[in-house]
Amino acid sequence: MAQEKVAFIGLGVMGYPMAGHLKNAGFNTTVYNRTTAKAQAWADEYKGDFAVTPREAAEDCDVVFVCVGNDDDVRSVIYGDDGVLTSMKAGSVLVDHTTTSATLAEELAEACKEKSVHFIDAPVSGGQAGAENGVLTVMCGGDQTVFDAVKPVIDAYAKQAVLMGKNGQGQRCKMANQICITGILQGLSEALILAQASGLDIEQMVSVLKHGAAGSWQMENRAVTMAQDKFDFGFAIDWMRKDLGICLDEAADKGLELPLTKEVDEKYARLQVQGFGRMDTSVLIKAQ
Repeated sequence: MAQEKVAFIGLGVMGYPMAGHLKNAGFNTTVYNRTTAKAQAWADEYKGDFAVTPREAAEDCDVVFVCVGNDDDVRSVIYGDDGVLTSMKAGSVLVDHTTTSATLAEELAEACKEKSVHFIDAPVSGGQAGAENGVLTVMCGGDQTVFDAVKPVIDAYAKQAVLMGKNGQGQRCKMANQICITGILQGLSEALILAQASGLDIEQMVSVLKHGAAGSWQMENRAVTMAQDKFDFGFAIDWMRKDLGICLDEAADKGLELPLTKEVDEKYARLQVQGFGRMDTSVLIKAQ
């Protein structure tokens, strides 16, 4: 499959290295970014190609990947005269790595079907470091046959890619992921506040706790930096609030209450007002 032609739409902190892994794995890769200079820089670094519109990037491609900001950003690169659906060939696959609503995933699946194009919703977890190191977790929704065909391509930057069910289920799995992160960070924040007030050595405490039942990725990678008042590690609370909004909308649609998620979302909202919107999610400790 390494001779397949692919396109990658969106070269943010995630998309830039993900597209690089595709090129390094031997795929004929063309990129598009809203800021053309960034696409040109990627092409120079990876000896790949860049296009000035999503439509041009997607032409003749077997797989087109999208990784942008939100639902509206996704629509802007898929629909319209310059959108990828205008030029994608029948039988090709559109893979959306953006974290979006499940409703959008279902909408895109229908739009693709009308063009004889396959669709996979495929939000990722692992952050900037996971993208750079090629070890992302990818949660997919779609048809088994389509997933099986595209998985070897996704594997260029994934530690694991799993089909969770029909279109939309990948996005719903990502919602569960973000809720888990939210809850862990709330507990970690409170634990650190108590530990610091009690005079515990935080690094020693983390080295003990991370191997027990309280262990988590957040514990291992963020507890010490949270105690050191360092919050510049990638995934901003501006983006987390977008994701939590999706979670809360999905819950409301199903008649469910998510009290902890709502509480933490409100704390993040207060932090945004205080100017912490671009800080990473572990800055939650400042809202306690």
